[in-house]
Amino acid sequence: MVKTEEISILDKKVRLYQLADRGFRTSLDSVVLAAACPAKLGDKVLDMGCGVGGASFCLLHRVPNIHLTGVEWEKAYYDLAIQNIALNNACDGAEFIHSDIRDYKIEGKPIYNHVMVNPPYGEAGKHIPSPDPIKASALGHQDEDLSLEDWILAGYRLLKSGGSFTIIYPTAGTDKIIRAMGKKFGAIEIIPLWPRDGADSKRVIIRAIKGRHTPCVIHSGLILHNEDGSYTSEAEKILRGAGAI
Repeated sequence: MVKTEEISILDKKVRLYQLADRGFRTSLDSVVLAAACPAKLGDKVLDMGCGVGGASFCLLHRVPNIHLTGVEWEKAYYDLAIQNIALNNACDGAEFIHSDIRDYKIEGKPIYNHVMVNPPYGEAGKHIPSPDPIKASALGHQDEDLSLEDWILAGYRLLKSGGSFTIIYPTAGTDKIIRAMGKKFGAIEIIPLWPRDGADSKRVIIRAIKGRHTPCVIHSGLILHNEDGSYTSEAEKILRGAGAI
């Protein structure tokens, strides 16, 4: 029997069931990713590799009148995402699909105004895989053929022209993301997340627009912690107040 636990994020405004002792853990990354997605009233949003729906439900809380689709291939996460719809009273705004993102297709032209993704970031072959296959796949130690380029190509394929693509990833992978975007995306925004003032960035948000050719911008970014370890006021507005980036 799968053991689960209930957690809450966004100052207890979003509730989630997640696996209790293994697999992906909903974290600050999910909240920040949702804060960076520029969705507005009536938009269609795709959360690729959505897990149990952490980023999905954070975005639905901030912008309730959107239609959100989450795609997740790990069955245990997908099942919990379905349960989390009712837990967050989101029956009218959310749906989840059990599929590999490479196999997920829609008939006709792309329908999504925005795509967001928090892909696995551990590179297979550089780590000792966990004996738990769910935890290993969450860290990117399984399915070696699913690359960062695959996530970006899937987003491009499913986005409307002029739609936004938002990704959160370790800062060291910024060059890989920019190369994978190539000429498919433009108006690229790089938003570093700083652990504290003066520390090197460990995470970065990258936003881009399908089919745009305007230059890249590097923003000042977001400092997450004060010297005493508490969140900065700017981080609190996002992590507790459901603010946008």
